[in-house]
Amino acid sequence: MTTNAQPDPAYSAEPDPEKVVRIRQLPGPLAWLPAAVTSLLLLMTLDYLFNFGWFLFVSSLETQFYYSVVALLLPLVFLLWPATASLSSKPVSWYDYGLSGLTLITGGYFVMHAELILERGWAFAAPDLAIYFSYLFWLLIIEAARRAGGWPIAIIAATFSLYPLVADIMPGPIQAFPSSLEETAMYHTMSTESVMGIPLQAFAGLVIGFLVFGVVLQKTGGGAFFINLAFSLLGHVRGGPAKVSIFSSGLMGSMSGSVISNVLTTGVMSIPAMRRIGMKRSFAGGVEACASTGGVLMPPVMGATAFVMAMFLNVPYSAVVLAAVIPSVLYFLGLFIQIDAYSARNDLKGLPKVELPSLVTTLKEGWYFIFVFALLVWMLLVLQREALAPFYATALLLVLNQFSKKHRWGLKQAYMALTDAAKLFAELTAILVGVGLLVGALSITGLSGTIANDFIFLAGGSILLLLLMGALTSFVLGIGMTVTAAYIFLAVALAPALTRGAGLDPMAVHLFILYWGMLSFITPPVALGAFAAATVAGARPIETGLQAMKLGSVIYFIPFLFVLNPALIMQGSALEISVVFVQAVVGIVFFASAMQGYMIGIGRLGYGVFQEVVIRGLILVAGLALALPGGGDLIPVTQWQLLLISAACLLPAIGMARWSQIKQTQLPA
Repeated sequence: MTTNAQPDPAYSAEPDPEKVVRIRQLPGPLAWLPAAVTSLLLLMTLDYLFNFGWFLFVSSLETQFYYSVVALLLPLVFLLWPATASLSSKPVSWYDYGLSGLTLITGGYFVMHAELILERGWAFAAPDLAIYFSYLFWLLIIEAARRAGGWPIAIIAATFSLYPLVADIMPGPIQAFPSSLEETAMYHTMSTESVMGIPLQAFAGLVIGFLVFGVVLQKTGGGAFFINLAFSLLGHVRGGPAKVSIFSSGLMGSMSGSVISNVLTTGVMSIPAMRRIGMKRSFAGGVEACASTGGVLMPPVMGATAFVMAMFLNVPYSAVVLAAVIPSVLYFLGLFIQIDAYSARNDLKGLPKVELPSLVTTLKEGWYFIFVFALLVWMLLVLQREALAPFYATALLLVLNQFSKKHRWGLKQAYMALTDAAKLFAELTAILVGVGLLVGALSITGLSGTIANDFIFLAGGSILLLLLMGALTSFVLGIGMTVTAAYIFLAVALAPALTRGAGLDPMAVHLFILYWGMLSFITPPVALGAFAAATVAGARPIETGLQAMKLGSVIYFIPFLFVLNPALIMQGSALEISVVFVQAVVGIVFFASAMQGYMIGIGRLGYGVFQEVVIRGLILVAGLALALPGGGDLIPVTQWQLLLISAACLLPAIGMARWSQIKQTQLPA
């Protein structure tokens, strides 16, 4: 292993990014366009956030700025994403140019009339020309969402956007106030509750800066630095390369906010190293998929959905960050224990120290990444300047990076970073404005205020059944939609039922929805994160997905833990938080050990199928009993009773494991 970790061709097959994301190359005369759009967008955003006064015609009014963001980015979707995947290698067609130009003109119309829309209430009564532009904008948004986000988002957005037209003839639970086609079009495009609603507001006000920071971090060598740092610290220990994956993917994912790109960035280095020490291809891929998924749930950045969550809850983003700390620690702890147990059970060593990068050299070459990371955290948590923090961090990173001989930027590197950022911006904008139509439909019909009661009625007033319904719905929507899109729908439709109706903590409920939406990345049959890792590892996709599901199994329970006891999301006294955290940690250690059949200090948990099933089953129950919060309506036993149940399962299991080990050593060689 050298200081510059490289994938081993014997163990990996790096996927072609164009096969993962079907974005086409623009012709020579237009190749500069994405970089130019990003540059203009950044100038507009900086002017809007810092009040420089450069672009007063678009930044003096909030809604005008939002329209400007859409008018700038949405036309790119029709140029970069072809109408069908089979056209990704073909030149941009005439109708794509036409749609792009039409989107620019339509968006420009709303930018020019943003002040009139607000002052004269065009969302409810607009001139005929504005209504025609609304129809056109509506159609263009659905097609852009289809190209960038896929058919599921387009179909769901289109269907729900038309719902107000037939709301009065729908079945009882989803019957609502109807609207005419004109009223619906005006509301969708000119109110602040639909296309220009919370999803787009979060993107324009918060997400842009963090996406830029993530792109710059990768392009300046941040990924290689975190991987080398992880290898220098953990590469030599038992199962070291897999533990490296947790550390590097967790850090990188928390800042990039993307599961797939995280797998393709860190996986090409960590997966071959895992293969070198004898880990199966599917296991190595599963580790990387779980680590990359967990990275998106890990503070301080957590991806775009967390920013939308902060706006839905009307709390500072720092509150979301603090709430997510303990759940993410518990998730990575469970993953770490499973990897350690698997390595011990299979006698897997770490890499030789001579092959690993030097810690001193790694820190000497990339110390400024840690410094920039610290600045970002300080501005987020201490100063609570969420919108400005990523811009300051990016600026500092760019300045410090110019002193690095290895990663110093020239014009080419800056151009590539701007181009890559434009693709991220355009994709997310198309998806968010598409989902905005869904939110707008629920708002104009008034269903967003009544659907919560319908959910409570369907669940028969049972909080546990409501949670299970929420978990299943989040998971199913997460399969067909992006996590952000699934979260937004459920934040409007389901979250009120769990908060107002069931009396659960709002932050816990919204995190619950986010966690369950993320599970589709590691759960077959879709498991996009696991399938991307399988491509890198050269493993079977479904097998890798099943390994990821087993390794990340603790994440299926963590959301229920913090919903049942908000102390796990920092809601409560310091003593209560500490006690609940310690219990959860010990419980998850038991749970993860049982999943792999090995416990630190005990050894292998039985020999033979029957012994293992009994011992591991008892320890699994002991872990869950210890982690669960008792004394509430949902868990009708006290905490002391749960502790007794845990001890009653754990002690016999340990005794049986020891007896089994002794019997095994007495067998003839």
